[in-house]
Amino acid sequence: MAKVPKNPEEIFEELTDDFKNVFGSDLISIILYGSGASGHYVPGKSDLNFLIVLSEGGIDNLDRAFSAVARWRKRKVAIPLFMTKAEILSSRDSYPIEFLSMKKHYVLVSGEDVLGGLSFEPSLLRLQSEREFKGKLVHLRRGFLEAEGRARQMRELIKASFTAFISIFRALLYLKGIDIPQARRDIINAVAREYSVDPVIFLKCADIKEDIDRIAASEIKNVFIDYVKEIERLSAIVDGMSV
Repeated sequence: MAKVPKNPEEIFEELTDDFKNVFGSDLISIILYGSGASGHYVPGKSDLNFLIVLSEGGIDNLDRAFSAVARWRKRKVAIPLFMTKAEILSSRDSYPIEFLSMKKHYVLVSGEDVLGGLSFEPSLLRLQSEREFKGKLVHLRRGFLEAEGRARQMRELIKASFTAFISIFRALLYLKGIDIPQARRDIINAVAREYSVDPVIFLKCADIKEDIDRIAASEIKNVFIDYVKEIERLSAIVDGMSV
């Protein structure tokens, strides 16, 4: 059985050697992002997410990586995000929230630091934030109806959506010119101060996400409803923002 890493760092050298053997000089950099880079990695439960930056020649020959990707998936390494430097630079207008989140939490495993110098256009961040809020509200309302009051399903909806909202919160702080904290709860409190929303419900959702809450099943419905209401408030605020 493949060994699941207890911490991300223990596989860096082996993973780098594997992909260097596969791509050689076409490999530009390997970057860890996501929970493994933000301090929220849980061995055996969390996947490890890597951005692998390749040359144009490398990206045209991804079939070289079939075996390496399959081996690492057995050890809870997600299929890497393969991109070229040009694609990263040109994607900042389409996916500014995703790349801002990646920039805030990453570890350079090998090669060139292609994230450190990225900057983002505020108007595009605001537009994507509005779009993400509205899309996720539709998803949460649909999920609420599908759950039919069942606490477990509502709890899972909160868990599944919470990380995405933290990413949007980072964008909201960037729009205000605020230094973005590292910890989730610090991000929540900073957004609450800058946008005049109630942090309490989001802090409860952080506890749910991390399985450390003591919220009774009978109370989950109320938590979910309050969660959606605060997201609605933030969505309206962002909709009316000018940057």
